[in-house]
Amino acid sequence: MTRTEDVVVVGSLNVDLTARVQRHPLPGETVHATALATSAGGKGANQAVAAARLGARTALVGRVGVDAHGEMLLAALRADGVGTEQTHRDAEAVTGTALITVADTGENSIIVSAGANASLSPADIAAAQPLIAAARVVSVVLEVPVETVVAAARAARAAGARLVLNLSPVVDLPAEVLELADPLIVNEHEAREILRRNGFPVPAENIGHATGLRRIGARSVVVTFGADGAVVADAEHAEEIPGVPADAVDTTGAGDAFAATAAWRLSQGDPLPTAVWWATRVGACSVQHSGAQASYPTLDRVLSGAGLPK
Repeated sequence: MTRTEDVVVVGSLNVDLTARVQRHPLPGETVHATALATSAGGKGANQAVAAARLGARTALVGRVGVDAHGEMLLAALRADGVGTEQTHRDAEAVTGTALITVADTGENSIIVSAGANASLSPADIAAAQPLIAAARVVSVVLEVPVETVVAAARAARAAGARLVLNLSPVVDLPAEVLELADPLIVNEHEAREILRRNGFPVPAENIGHATGLRRIGARSVVVTFGADGAVVADAEHAEEIPGVPADAVDTTGAGDAFAATAAWRLSQGDPLPTAVWWATRVGACSVQHSGAQASYPTLDRVLSGAGLPK
């Protein structure tokens, strides 16, 4: 079958309500925000937009409510050329919402209300099967129900598409899903949580995080360490990919940009270390700007701003 989509993302759409604060509040404490912004977000939508801006042919399978926020999110996707034929409007639920605080350090804290994302179902995956069958890579995030993630992984396998699994937030998944992940992408905190849940010690060295997760069953693993780069591991070897220095303004959505870039490069046939090399650079571009989707670069900006070879 001829592939007509580089990346199909299965995942969430949220409206982001972002407050800038000097520091994150302690429990029971009130702090003043210096700014408040409303913008398009959600891990699924973020990945779809990030990949599309880099030039990937991209579509999103997801759900929003029949409300103004849902209309805003769909318009944002379409403005970046993301296919929304399988992004449905749910009259029984409100659009998902993320409440975000961003401190002066650039670090964020996020509370998510799933809304319509919680109603994305295996039936939606079945309806999207022709789209998935036309994809080189299917990228799945965990802000949607586990049974839907399982259905998406099975659909990717049936279509012969590569499954990129961004296990964020961490939830328990059936072994068959982890075994299809190629790669499993998590950050260092998520890696440690998964290792603990499976009874493995947390290693002192970065590379041990990825090799430890390989033993849990994933075909390949990517663990990100922020400015320190990432570690990749598969059945043959493990290696560290250096980070790119950047003055972080806002880290919101940087992990989504990283995963989307890796999925895009894998869809183009790059080996995993090369795909992650690209992903570290796009992530570095992202954190230098405020917001999630607003921070995602075009390929031209990556080439000029992140020091990639032309």
